[in-house]
Amino acid sequence: MTDDQLRTDTNTRPASVDAKPPTVDSDEKATLLAFLDYLREGVVAKAQGLEGDLARVAGVPSGTNLLGLVKHLTEAEMYWFDWVFDGAEEEVPDFGMELAAEDTEESVVAGYRAAVVRSNAIVARCGDLGWAAARATGKSGVPRSMRWILVHMIEETARHAGHADILREQADGAVGR
Repeated sequence: MTDDQLRTDTNTRPASVDAKPPTVDSDEKATLLAFLDYLREGVVAKAQGLEGDLARVAGVPSGTNLLGLVKHLTEAEMYWFDWVFDGAEEEVPDFGMELAAEDTEESVVAGYRAAVVRSNAIVARCGDLGWAAARATGKSGVPRSMRWILVHMIEETARHAGHADILREQADGAVGR
């Protein structure tokens, strides 16, 4: 069955509306940010609009769930852009996927979007993608460049976008890229 048939046949699983990848023919920073923003919005789209608590339900034995993935990605944004690159004084994020009782779809997505806005502002202030982060990470003790951080966040977000695709299909049958 083709994608178009899935979208129009009401007797099949629902299909999610999926944005196409950016077609940016620009400088390196704009291109990297366009792909990262595309992936970020894809993850948000997968986590939104589920009935009841389906976005909180674990789809695998490890306990991974859609809102937990968004919460984890929020922490990754804060860690790499705020804490590592910008040298913020906040506590180091824990990267956890555990949800608090008060976490809702709206609050988790709003937290992620706020982290993305801060991250993009930090990237915008970076005049050269070769600039080193304020803090070193890993065993090497060498600070990462903004280029490295952007590529890493594309990889991190893409990996979890794939997880989100699977979890969403398990939750309500919606499919999409």
